Amino acid sequence: MKKIAVIFLTCIMVLFITPGCYKVATVTVDNSPAITKTVSLKSDLVPVFSKSCVLSGCHTTGGQAPDLSSDNVFNSLTSGNFINKTTPPGSRLYLWLTGKEAIAMPIGAPNNPSNINALVLAWISQGAKNN
Repeated sequence: MKKIAVIFLTCIMVLFITPGCYKVATVTVDNSPAITKTVSLKSDLVPVFSKSCVLSGCHTTGGQAPDLSSDNVFNSLTSGNFINKTTPPGSRLYLWLTGKEAIAMPIGAPNNPSNINALVLAWISQGAKNN
């Protein structure tokens, strides 16, 4: 009888403790250094996109959106709702790069190659210009 009471109490305790253990969200901390210089789409971002995204054959003309090839990158990003100038950290492009949405980009490559996360965030924060 004593053994049954112990098992019963243990089960009750587990039922009350377990619901408090759940995951609501994953918080990631961006430790990238802040970018204080003007970021150029053509000279700062396109070379990294070309090496990490276009060369793989993924984000090219006719491939996965957005098209990050040098001739189409600006129009593809601005017309496809991939950037949010009002809330730059909420931009789909930035969320993908940091792994906060869908699959972290670039797939199968080191996260944050050439400090692309901070560069993209700075570029969007600076108005996402076609420069």
